[in-house]
Amino acid sequence: MKKIDTLLLLCAVLLLASCHAPKAGNVYNILDYGARGDGKTDDAAALQTAIDRCSEAGGGTVLVPAGHTFLCGPFRLASFVELHLEPNSCLLASPDEKAYTQSAFRENRGEGMMWISGKDLKQVSITGTGTIDGNGVAFMGKELEDSYELKPVTDFDPRPHVLTLVNVEKVVIRDVTIRNSAYWTVHLIGCHDALVDGISLLNNLKIRNGDGIDVDHSRKVRIANCFIESGDDCICLKNRREFAEYGACEDIVVTNCMMTSRSCAVKIGSENMDAISHVLVDNCIIKDSNRGIGIQNRDEGTVSDVVFSNMIVDCRFFSDVWWGKAEPIYVTSYPRAVGNHKDAGWRFPKGAVEGRCGEVSRISFVNIQCTGENGVFVGGDVAGKVNSLTFRNVDLLLYKRTAYPGGIYDKRPCLGEGFVRGGTYGFYLDVASDVRLEGCRVHWGDTKPDAAAGEVMQKNCERVSVKE
Repeated sequence: MKKIDTLLLLCAVLLLASCHAPKAGNVYNILDYGARGDGKTDDAAALQTAIDRCSEAGGGTVLVPAGHTFLCGPFRLASFVELHLEPNSCLLASPDEKAYTQSAFRENRGEGMMWISGKDLKQVSITGTGTIDGNGVAFMGKELEDSYELKPVTDFDPRPHVLTLVNVEKVVIRDVTIRNSAYWTVHLIGCHDALVDGISLLNNLKIRNGDGIDVDHSRKVRIANCFIESGDDCICLKNRREFAEYGACEDIVVTNCMMTSRSCAVKIGSENMDAISHVLVDNCIIKDSNRGIGIQNRDEGTVSDVVFSNMIVDCRFFSDVWWGKAEPIYVTSYPRAVGNHKDAGWRFPKGAVEGRCGEVSRISFVNIQCTGENGVFVGGDVAGKVNSLTFRNVDLLLYKRTAYPGGIYDKRPCLGEGFVRGGTYGFYLDVASDVRLEGCRVHWGDTKPDAAAGEVMQKNCERVSVKE
């Protein structure tokens, strides 16, 4: 009886496994479609053929097999396709700048092209423990002390974004390593029901514009258990003007992530022409960053109903190449500066020559432990623009750790002076209303920051409450 029971159990296990394993007919190994995997031959055509065949057959898995590096130019994902990268496999972006011709921002060709992309799709997945490598340094100029020099461009920037998904319903990106992007890395535009879970996103910290995950006009997005290092923002929520038809960015959860950035680890803005709301960022660690948590509203859109909780934030100064002055928490709304940058024509509403900024309200920071060279900065352009903020159990330990000068906060990009100069405070509140500080503490380390001044500075504020 025992032998029979064992055999029955084994059969049941095998049957269950067969139900969940992909059928042979639903797996499309890119080697079977002409890919070489030698790291030299452009395998984009083979990848595209396998993806198209898989989707046309009703869906399945496109397999990137172990032990190979597949150099490839641009290719497109398709509905009902899981792109699965086996361990020790790699997709490597072609270094040929001429291969990248499709703009990541439609008619605005000044902010990079697309490498891996997909538009108007359903059920798209990227899984496995292999690697997607954007070959970022190949698109840079010379290496500087604090960054890489950007090659001169006019209205066309050939640097490829790693992954751009537009209007995709049900996205899963799980377990993969994505690294070395030359521009933005994962860009979700107008997507609904998206999960990014357990990925390692490892960009070169000297590459400017190297955002990690950008959630743009998207809804029902969960980012969890990720390790992100990016020269620019690690996770950024926004509403770009180029994709206005997709509406608000809302219902976003970020949890259990570890981040390092030369700009801002978790940012909302600066591009926001619609509404960003109902956002929860919880149980995250930010370490060795230029700025920790940032709300940087610079357009007519609004930001509301956002909670940051149970976080450890560590910040330090970096050079002015990077926005931020070691502010662990930063909440601002200022009109965008008028500029002559390559994409300046896309920064304001059509026909407008100057911008305006929307309201930032109902924002909470709860149980945040901060260390670094600067304090919290809150600011707006007019009374009432930044309002209804709660800081509860926010603990600040401020001490000097670099040779960069202190006593400064960074408002860029904005009209007029981009910096606020003066003392270093635990909380610097400049034109804000209905701000509550409850159980917050400010500690000064043995090596005090430059211009260490006090715990709370209020300028042109209304209804500020400070309670032990």
